[in-house]
Amino acid sequence: MYRIGQEEKEAAARVIDAKNFFKVNDGLKEVEHAEKEIEEKFGCRHAIVMTSGKAALISALTALGIGPGDEVIVPAYTYIATAMAVLAVGAIPVIAESDETMTLDPVDTEKKISKHTKAIMPVHIQGFPCNMDAFCTLAEKYNLKIVEDACQADGGSYKGKRLGTIGDAGALSFNQYKVISCGEGGALLTNEDILFQRALIYHDSSAVSFFGNQMDSFSESMFGGVEYRTNELNAAVLRVQISRLDGILADLRRVKKTIMDSCKDAVSFIPSNDIEGDCATTLALRFDSAAEAVAFTEKVTLGTTIPINTGKHIYKHWTPVMEKRGAFHPLMDPFKMEANKEIIPDYHENMCPKTLDILSRTVYIGLNPDMSEGDIENIIREIRK
Repeated sequence: MYRIGQEEKEAAARVIDAKNFFKVNDGLKEVEHAEKEIEEKFGCRHAIVMTSGKAALISALTALGIGPGDEVIVPAYTYIATAMAVLAVGAIPVIAESDETMTLDPVDTEKKISKHTKAIMPVHIQGFPCNMDAFCTLAEKYNLKIVEDACQADGGSYKGKRLGTIGDAGALSFNQYKVISCGEGGALLTNEDILFQRALIYHDSSAVSFFGNQMDSFSESMFGGVEYRTNELNAAVLRVQISRLDGILADLRRVKKTIMDSCKDAVSFIPSNDIEGDCATTLALRFDSAAEAVAFTEKVTLGTTIPINTGKHIYKHWTPVMEKRGAFHPLMDPFKMEANKEIIPDYHENMCPKTLDILSRTVYIGLNPDMSEGDIENIIREIRK
């Protein structure tokens, strides 16, 4: 979270004074307004605000009918929640390489497609846009679905379209560490009416047909699901954050462009699938070797990160996945399901060497939209030094 202030306090107080935190009500309707405001800002037909980005991914996969017997391709470099969402619906995550842009590699993705593949999950990690043209081409060629994980890329875009709205469905996250935040939360985005209906039913099967008229125009029937329902207090804070989103991104992009323009003759940056749509939360420097990357971090006084060291963002540290423990009860574990017996993968630590190499040769510098000119000049000076 980058910016928060009096407006969020007033929004929370408004809900507290109304004394109704439940999503469905005849009063403030903060959740309903938040969803409409997301739809307008992101240019999509439907948005469902829920408890987390992972909840949105699971709801999207469920709405697409993905489950036991199906494979979903995920990148080797993403937070563990991406792969865990696939397991949550009973499907098997197939792990593909990430490329020089730090995002899912379309070439390796195509190599991993099998007769069991049902979907691709491009992840716009660190706000870096994926090559969505390539994935849309693959989806059309092989009759696959696309679920965009835009949880680290709230408001980013690819060729003028907001991330999360290009595939069949997309997920955003609003937890503490995202571009905008309501403490904890997420949203599912889609332009397809049937997916919206199914996701709405699944994400709140305890209430969606029993409170208000949420299913009045539905063609889909009620079925069993979970409870990822959000509340009025979170939504009220989120609405203020949504209003801040474009300003935050504009300032982040200004900071990043200034640094890159001033240092482009001194260092190499990772390539981008769309630098204009990049969220600009992260400056990523590329070195020829892991040793050079380490040496750089040791010489500068900036807060730096080498992504190979970021734990559960790297497939080999996804312990439940690598050890094939997809659920506590064995009958609910996708790795033990009869429907998946022909597609149990041979995960091993070195199965994505390209990704590990790239991660070891990259250095991240975190950016902030409120960096002063002095802060920016210091980063430039340190990099050039």
